[in-house]
Amino acid sequence: MNFIGIDPGLNGGFALIVGSNATTIRVYDIPTLIRQKGKGKKREYNISQLCSLLRLQTQNIPRDHLFACLEFVHAMPMQGTVSMFSMGQGFGIWQALLAALEISYELTTPQRWKKVMLNGTGKDKEVSRLKALQMFPSLADQLKLKKDEGKAEALLIAEYGRRLYNGRI
Repeated sequence: MNFIGIDPGLNGGFALIVGSNATTIRVYDIPTLIRQKGKGKKREYNISQLCSLLRLQTQNIPRDHLFACLEFVHAMPMQGTVSMFSMGQGFGIWQALLAALEISYELTTPQRWKKVMLNGTGKDKEVSRLKALQMFPSLADQLKLKKDEGKAEALLIAEYGRRLYNGRI
């Protein structure tokens, strides 16, 4: 079985754990692009690259050997409307891509997966990055910077999915 973890935010990530024994692990930033908007610039999801990434990484894997966990994002107090819309947009894009590519998935809240994966520690993104480095030291080069927090969370979500699927939660 192969496991996908998705942190759907603009600064999020995509992770793939190949095999129940995690023989290969891949992590990616969410592809984005910058568009000119009036006098400013706006960062947004690059949907075609998201689709290409997901298709390429899963093309040789039978659909019944794939299981994805998608972080179920929701509005938080003090979060701006633009930020909330962007998060919801990313969540919807990932749901559509998973459905279109016939990849089964489970929704998981940040509270649920963090309770399992970050048990006994803080719950912020930097703690997630450090925990991912502890669990997957071979990925140190890909998770070494603060900006790699989204990839780290996607990896922890994939590992959460692996444990869930194998009945270890």
